[in-house]
Amino acid sequence: MQIQPLIEGQYFHIYNRGVNGENIFKEQRNYHYFLQQYFIYCADVLDTLSYALLKNHFHLLVYVKENVEVPMYSGKGAIRLNASKQFSHFLNSYAQSINKAHQRTGHLFESPFKRKLVDNNNYFTDLVLYCHHNPRLHGLTTDFKLWEFTSYHTILNNNNNMLASQKVLNWFGGITAFEKAHGNKGYKEATTKFIIE
Repeated sequence: MQIQPLIEGQYFHIYNRGVNGENIFKEQRNYHYFLQQYFIYCADVLDTLSYALLKNHFHLLVYVKENVEVPMYSGKGAIRLNASKQFSHFLNSYAQSINKAHQRTGHLFESPFKRKLVDNNNYFTDLVLYCHHNPRLHGLTTDFKLWEFTSYHTILNNNNNMLASQKVLNWFGGITAFEKAHGNKGYKEATTKFIIE
């Protein structure tokens, strides 16, 4: 099976889960570390529009930046970054840290990581809503707003330069429209296609 690369200039839904449904977040601090490492490895190549981190899986809506080059360590010339490789490096780095901290060996994530081209406006809108409602759909909370590890509050507060919050707010037509869309009871039918567990 041929794996689709992360194509520059396109939006993608990236998602994955732990092998055999294993938790990829073993404790609270792992969620923070995941985001920290994600932005270290991927901020140069991906604009992140929304995310959801749950116990055994994650979802991301990203835009793949175009023609990203960084200086070589030698200071002579530049190297062009590949988004698919950067994301793989990120997952490997995170998995190695979890393995070391929890005395485990082997793969943490299913491989290869999953990615789907976000090829229409409805997919984009539905995916943002699904990311934010995901913790409630999985029974982790009764109110999606109480789950700390989605992008909902970051977008609403528009105060994180690691997330393309303003782009998402503009997409929905502003803060009020963004909040209203999240209260729409019809979102569940539109987003069942994203369930991977």
